Amino acid sequence: MNDLKRAEYLDDQDPLKLFSTYFHHNPNEIYLDGNSLGKLPLQVKTDIRQAIDSQWGQNLIRSWNDHWLDLPKRLENKLAQLLGADPDELKIGESTSVNLYKLIHALLSSKITPNNLVTDSLNFPTDVYVMEGLTKQFECNPLIIVNYSSDLKADLTLLKKKIEKQPGIICLSLVAYKSAWLYPMRSLNEFAEENNSIIVWDLSHAAGVVDIDLHHSKTKIALGCTYKFLNGGPGAPAFIYIQKDLIAKLHSPIQGWFGHQSPFDFSLPYIPAEGISRFDAGTPQVLSLVAMEAGIDLSLKAGITNIRKKSKDQTAYMIDLIDSKLTTLGFEIETPLSPEERGSHVTLKHQECWRVCKALIQGKNSGVKVIPDFRPPNYLRLGIAPIYTSFVDILRAIERVKEIMVTQEYFNIDNERPKVT
Repeated sequence: MNDLKRAEYLDDQDPLKLFSTYFHHNPNEIYLDGNSLGKLPLQVKTDIRQAIDSQWGQNLIRSWNDHWLDLPKRLENKLAQLLGADPDELKIGESTSVNLYKLIHALLSSKITPNNLVTDSLNFPTDVYVMEGLTKQFECNPLIIVNYSSDLKADLTLLKKKIEKQPGIICLSLVAYKSAWLYPMRSLNEFAEENNSIIVWDLSHAAGVVDIDLHHSKTKIALGCTYKFLNGGPGAPAFIYIQKDLIAKLHSPIQGWFGHQSPFDFSLPYIPAEGISRFDAGTPQVLSLVAMEAGIDLSLKAGITNIRKKSKDQTAYMIDLIDSKLTTLGFEIETPLSPEERGSHVTLKHQECWRVCKALIQGKNSGVKVIPDFRPPNYLRLGIAPIYTSFVDILRAIERVKEIMVTQEYFNIDNERPKVT
């Protein structure tokens, strides 16, 4: 069976193959950047049009009572099903960075753990920036960054030694943004608890493709974005999770009116809401909330177990293709080979990755365009969103990379970089 026949056979056997029809697709384009921004669910067009024309245009202020006040709670109920949480442990709103600030500030103020802040060299930079800023506001030791010898995976022995020595608040990304390495969530949570520490998990590169169970994994605090594999749209509101037993012990540093016990009484002084609603701040981002519901619905309909299985199968398939077609051309795989240790993107390392990335995006004449992304210094990330990515897509993308290298097409590409890569 040749490569194309095999890919077509795998697509034919795929139980999720019809879900691709629920998304907008550009002709002659293979999209492998769902780990940065998910595709547009077609239902969003209808939902946004309804929200603008009818709810905002016709109903105006009355839509708060008729439609909008209950919207965040409805989405929280759905997202809780995907993440293995109770709805009253989840709050949707704000951005990932703002939510991380609120959560770590609340933990530092609570004195539940020692005031040490720890992260590692695999974490997403915004998490590091937020933590650095908080060390200036509190009487903390300088931020501890556990540095590993490579970007591929964490040295868990080194990480654990640092937690033992300086327990406190540990911030980690469940799926590393560069390599897609997947941390052992439950065992690290248990280790942290034994050492008077709490791990704050950033789920941004995991939510929607990893079968997360926040209860089973004994997670106490987590957050993440919804615009990647959950397909919530650019700038879609982020979420926070706080284990039920902890909520009453934590207070948001932003005492916004929606976090008040009775926001529409407009009373003083500020009295925080009893539950996780105390982490609300300002007015909900209604149009963004409307846009994100369809993506969550599709993930629920497909089933996170099915999505995760297909993710493992497709990343394994891509790695096999890379081994057979690209390693002889100088590419190295910077993603764990074990499917249990990786998320849903595959990272390639090569000194020409940036120019290869640009060549993929530009296409050649009327040929197929491939949309991946690039991360410094020399990583090409190929993101697989199982809910709409096909095996044929993966095959054509890898063959296109090979063509660029064999023909030396990348020599005709300049090294100039736009702001977003």
